[in-house]
Amino acid sequence: MTTVARRTVLAAALGAPFINPGHAAEPLRLRTSVDTSPTHGRTQSIADYLKKLETASKGRIATQLFDSGQLFADRDVTKALLQGQVEMAAPGTWLLAAFVPDADMQQLPVFYGQSIEVAHKAIDGKPGQTINEQIASKLHVKVLGKWIDLGFTNWYSTRKPLNSLDDLKGLKIRNSGGFAQPWRARFFGGLPNMTAWPDVPLAMSQGTFDALQSTNESVASAKLWDAGLRFGLIDHQSIGDYVPIVSNTFWSKLTPDLQTLMQDLWAANIDTYRANLAAAQVKAEQELKEHGVKLVYVPASVLAEERKRMMSDQPEVAKEMKISSAVLAQIMQAVGSVT
Repeated sequence: MTTVARRTVLAAALGAPFINPGHAAEPLRLRTSVDTSPTHGRTQSIADYLKKLETASKGRIATQLFDSGQLFADRDVTKALLQGQVEMAAPGTWLLAAFVPDADMQQLPVFYGQSIEVAHKAIDGKPGQTINEQIASKLHVKVLGKWIDLGFTNWYSTRKPLNSLDDLKGLKIRNSGGFAQPWRARFFGGLPNMTAWPDVPLAMSQGTFDALQSTNESVASAKLWDAGLRFGLIDHQSIGDYVPIVSNTFWSKLTPDLQTLMQDLWAANIDTYRANLAAAQVKAEQELKEHGVKLVYVPASVLAEERKRMMSDQPEVAKEMKISSAVLAQIMQAVGSVT
């Protein structure tokens, strides 16, 4: 019997796996799915993180990024994580709200017209921590850390100039679904219209709706000026975020040092990723202006007045959004002093 054969027999007898010393352990495969394009800020952030992770792990983790929905649309990726078809994703809070309603908390009236610093008090504070725990429990995933900011939602129109919030009255306003966006349109006298994003350019050019709720980057990347977009009213009505999650199945395969590495590496880079996406929104704003879109900015005093008016409806809005009383209380404790 050869030396290798004797070692194999001994390992089997002891119930321990045999490792051929001539070969290194196979790297753990980390497949990541996003449905945004390679040029999108989220895709670029995740790509940078995965590259850094593979280097820092010294090849113990082999990463693969599938963008543009090559594997899954974001709406389907949580199921794919659970089924072991992918190991990492970063779906939007508006999609996670289907499983954890509290994840869409930034749509509440208290956040209307607020700064990113105020939003972060909730996102990075106790409310965000509670939501992360819910996501981890309900979806069987590990939340890596802080969320990636997508950007602020505003109003954009075709034929009617938007010089003030009063100009929204009577307009058919497209939204992406849920309760809060159409509620906000009605609050300002608009008529909500739900149209899927891929259908927006054609629907806009055909006059299916007069205006829409979206972000600078989204409307610029879709070149909606070619479909008739001419005006924008900037009020920072809400902000969406992407949540970095890893399947528990993959997480359990990691040694404690690799788990720490993944979390620490995310923490070391998230501020840069947030800054990059904020810069992308500013760049898109300039691009809109260069293509003849007239942007008007709602004064801070008006935003504060409208937010105060909205707050009387917040209990009803929170109930319809299924925001838990515990998280609502945490939110108000975190940001209530600046309402």
